[in-house]
Amino acid sequence: MENLVTAIGTPNIALVKYWGKRDVGLNLPYNSSLSMTLDESLNTKTSVLVSDRLQSDTIYIDGAQQKFDDAKEEKFALLAEVLNYMREAASSSSKVMIVSRNSFPSSAGLASSASGAATLVFALNEAFGLGLGQRELVIIARRISGSSCRGLMGGFVRWERGELPDGTDSYATQVADNAHWPEVVDLIALVSAEKKRISSSEGHRRTPSTSELFKVRPEIAERFAGMASRAIGQRDFQTLGEIIIKDSNNMHATMLDSYPPIMYLNDASRRIIYAIHDLNASEGRIVGAYTFDAGPNAHIITLKNDIPKIKAALQGIASEEKIIVAGQGSGPRVLDESESLIGKDPFGQIKM
Repeated sequence: MENLVTAIGTPNIALVKYWGKRDVGLNLPYNSSLSMTLDESLNTKTSVLVSDRLQSDTIYIDGAQQKFDDAKEEKFALLAEVLNYMREAASSSSKVMIVSRNSFPSSAGLASSASGAATLVFALNEAFGLGLGQRELVIIARRISGSSCRGLMGGFVRWERGELPDGTDSYATQVADNAHWPEVVDLIALVSAEKKRISSSEGHRRTPSTSELFKVRPEIAERFAGMASRAIGQRDFQTLGEIIIKDSNNMHATMLDSYPPIMYLNDASRRIIYAIHDLNASEGRIVGAYTFDAGPNAHIITLKNDIPKIKAALQGIASEEKIIVAGQGSGPRVLDESESLIGKDPFGQIKM
């Protein structure tokens, strides 16, 4: 067997977030979450070569070879489990070469793991010719990175927390596609490309076990997820914007309440928070809604017509070249053979 597939996928930004896992092994969240899949302004490109000529499984990310058994990188062990599962499902014994490249910094709170996992699972399904349905792919991707299950669909996506211990009812569904409300965009202010001091995996473990505030977080987030879904259906940006801001603040409050405390935001992040509140107050409406994942870089959800106002408010905090405007994407797709990161001749050549 030999097959080469290249796919491109994108990050998703959680508008209502999950933090903490009720089951670490299955990546099951304490609460449902809701996100917006971004367009290819930020992207992960992944090539998968399945071949009987390969002697072992290999993986390269952003030009560096990684080890599936790296004790410091739990996600690679999970990735190996998923790879073996999909290989067995295809009744194949072929080894795999994976080459993946992000167009944006990794481990900086920009959902590189989620984008990478969603794109990889999508590409493996194509390379092995499995023809798995969306729900199956969502559950598989969730094992590597919880947030990735939302990135296999476009537009606005809700990931249900589920109730069953085996996680079979914890999967993502599309709330609205990217044609429903295309005016909504994500203005990303890059204030740091540094790798975060505390990994998301460690944060997911530390907060639920040490934060007193976290005891009420799942109930609040579950309520926010329902309210946000309804606001999206009604194209009600004022309600959606308020939920986005409150949810981000609430999640980061539980992080700060962890012991030792987890602080992903920096001084520039806090200046952005004040700037957006000042802008909204001066306009008498929510022009922009900030949200921060596990990192200092700000995602400001706004409407296309208000982009100039957001950029003006960020002057002196984030320079023009450090601002990315991303619209809504439609999820992973297969690329043409010419865009592969793996050459066919000589065998196994990596094009980075």
